[in-house]
Amino acid sequence: MSIDEYLSNFSGETLRRLCTIRSIIRAAAPDAVESVAYAMPAYKLHNKPLVYFAGYDTHIGFYATPNGHEAFKTEFAPYVQGKGSVQFPHNQPLPEELIRRVVTYRIAEVNRSASEHQKTRSRA
Repeated sequence: MSIDEYLSNFSGETLRRLCTIRSIIRAAAPDAVESVAYAMPAYKLHNKPLVYFAGYDTHIGFYATPNGHEAFKTEFAPYVQGKGSVQFPHNQPLPEELIRRVVTYRIAEVNRSASEHQKTRSRA
C-alpha cells in the first residue's frame, strides 16, 4: 500500500489534516523515503525511522520515535499521549509549527546517528 492509497480511506477534515502533515514532512525532509509501515504513513531517512502518522475518528496520531517525544515532552503536554505517540484532536487546530520542529529535530538526530555510524565504519 502507498501513502496515497492510505489517504484514499479518508475524507473531509481528517483527510485535510493528514495531507497537511504529509506536506510538512515532505517540505522539511525532501530526502526522506515515504512508505507505509505498521499500517500508517512512515518516513525513513538513511534507512532509519523519522516519523509516522495516522488518521483516526477523533484525532491524528503522530509518532516521532525513538526520541522525538522525550525532546518535546513540554510541547506535547497538552495532548493525550501514549508510549511514543501523541494525539492531535480534530476539535483543536493542528500544531503545524510544532510538527515541523519535531520533524526537523528527528532529521538532525537521524543525520547525527548516520554520521557517527559512518565514522565508526571508516575506522574499522
